[in-house]
Amino acid sequence: MTYLGFHAVFLLPPLTVLGCLLWVDARRRGLPRGWLTAVVAHAAMAVVYTTPWDNYLVARGVWVYDPTRIAGVLLGWVPLEEYVFFVLHSLLTTAWLLWVAPRLPPPRPVCPLRTRVLVAAAAMLWAACLVPLAAGVSPLTYLSLTLVWALPPLTLQLWVGADLLWAHRTTVVAGVLPPALYLSAADLTAIRWGIWTISPWHTTGWKLPGGLPVEEGLFFLATNTLLVFGMVLALDPRTRLRLAGGG
Repeated sequence: MTYLGFHAVFLLPPLTVLGCLLWVDARRRGLPRGWLTAVVAHAAMAVVYTTPWDNYLVARGVWVYDPTRIAGVLLGWVPLEEYVFFVLHSLLTTAWLLWVAPRLPPPRPVCPLRTRVLVAAAAMLWAACLVPLAAGVSPLTYLSLTLVWALPPLTLQLWVGADLLWAHRTTVVAGVLPPALYLSAADLTAIRWGIWTISPWHTTGWKLPGGLPVEEGLFFLATNTLLVFGMVLALDPRTRLRLAGGG
């Protein structure tokens, strides 16, 4: 199977189903105000923010694509299919969130959180991840680079609305875990089929159930958390009021 075939098998069918379900929802009950802008913005940000990081990992040899499984169109170090994956992944997760959220209990009341403590902890973890990179500890390369990449936007989201995210915690969990698990399983299949290979030199060797490298599981947990956090904050009117200085 090629990388484009991977998209056709694992991403386009569930995305098509979710698109149809959201079309039905739009006719019956409507969708949240600003949903389309939020979806497009998150897909665009995923491409812009992930591209330099992804190119660096491929240049370092953290993962390698089988040249017989890609079309051969490279943008930097990364094949075109990878950029398509950024977009399809973002659309899949945001579509899932838009569909599942109205079917869950409403958000709980907002309660005060020690946001500064959360932000400080995230910042310290980010700084700690720089140590193995600076020291050249190869087995921690992928793990450290993933956290260094994911923690800055995650920290910003917590600073803006950790209390709002906690109020929406049922939606957050339901929005993050199913696509993270699904994409992890799809990724494991792609690895077994040889579409791409994860370097044993730049990973810890720790495996999740089924044999997926723990770094890959962390990547999908991080990406889906960032997408869901961002969408929840973008669609909560209190976020706009807060950013405008109104509380």
